Amino acid sequence: MIDPAILLRYRGFIKEFDKNETVFTQGDEPRYYFQIVEGRVKMNNYNEDGKEFIQGLFTDGESFGEPPLFCAVNYPANAVTLQATRILLIHKSDFYTLLESEKASCFSVLEALSARLYYKSIMAPDISSNDSEKRILTLLNYIKTQHKERTKEFHVELTRQQIADMTGLRVETVIRTIKEMEAKHLIRLERGKMFF
Repeated sequence: MIDPAILLRYRGFIKEFDKNETVFTQGDEPRYYFQIVEGRVKMNNYNEDGKEFIQGLFTDGESFGEPPLFCAVNYPANAVTLQATRILLIHKSDFYTLLESEKASCFSVLEALSARLYYKSIMAPDISSNDSEKRILTLLNYIKTQHKERTKEFHVELTRQQIADMTGLRVETVIRTIKEMEAKHLIRLERGKMFF
């Protein structure tokens, strides 16, 4: 995360989005760096059958959509808010100026990009697996390692549908697999909430 004061100093500005509002659409040309002040955003796309695949979920302090800024390609996915969200935007040219001048900020961006690349590399082999439990466990293990509070057990704040959309599974398969995982004591369910 880049210090918001630094982003504002380089002509960044805060924009408010309503729930389910599109921040950018697949195919759009990248013009801004985006960092969430408060709220949640999902990046997604759809296959030819119309099934949603969630590329990532982002929340307070996290940035999203940077790779196309650096490799001069259009967005490969959509970005949509999951709730009322405030996002700090900075134009691409101002963002480049910031990175040239602010070494610590440059490393923050590299760290965020590296974490996403790591996520893709651990998810890719398991997405092709037919083992639904393995797919879900890989996702949960990754989320747990990224969880800011390193506790023995943490509350998984994903819906069954979001888990399905992030693993390429059907929601029915996720529901059935989660029940099987609970029976094996791999997760704990309490009043509809999942703990891992």
